[in-house]
Amino acid sequence: MQENPIKLAVITGSIRDGRFGPTVAQWFAGQAERHGGVTVDAIDLADYPITSKMPDVMVGAEPDEATQKVLDKLSARLTAADAFAVVTPEYNHSVPASLKNVIDWYLDEWKAKPVGLISYGGMGGGLRAAEHLRQIFAEVHATTVRDMISFHNAWGAFEKDGQAVSPEGSEGAAKSLTDQLVWWGNALREAREKTPYTA
Repeated sequence: MQENPIKLAVITGSIRDGRFGPTVAQWFAGQAERHGGVTVDAIDLADYPITSKMPDVMVGAEPDEATQKVLDKLSARLTAADAFAVVTPEYNHSVPASLKNVIDWYLDEWKAKPVGLISYGGMGGGLRAAEHLRQIFAEVHATTVRDMISFHNAWGAFEKDGQAVSPEGSEGAAKSLTDQLVWWGNALREAREKTPYTA
């Protein structure tokens, strides 16, 4: 473990019943924990019921007290993170509404931090959702790293115990992605500490 490890938030983006996301997210969180350069905070958006009904601040709507408490709790976890690994399926060629709502609602929490993408799905492996996320995260001043992980026909890519069927390929990909998140996480954390990001 490095002296000052990167705080990595692994976010499960889908909240649908029967979703496969937790299997992928738990697998990646386990791979990241073995890396030695990060501490992991696993964030499941299904634990935050507000994600599907965010108040529309563009028309002046304000959250009620109970909703605000949930929003603040999630904000604190996102703020504490130095980097993010986002696990997403592909719904109708794009990202889940729950994930898009969270990215849209929180702005400062993402700024000047790296994001790694892990997608899953059928034949397409969620790649179109991942590419949309690159555009979305750029708009909130986050930096998606180059490498990503994609599980095509994901339901057959994992054993019943959550382990990958082909660990030699997937574990190498997880290490590469985590390596990049650690590098960018360290670089951007140092930059934010030296010069606060105000854009």
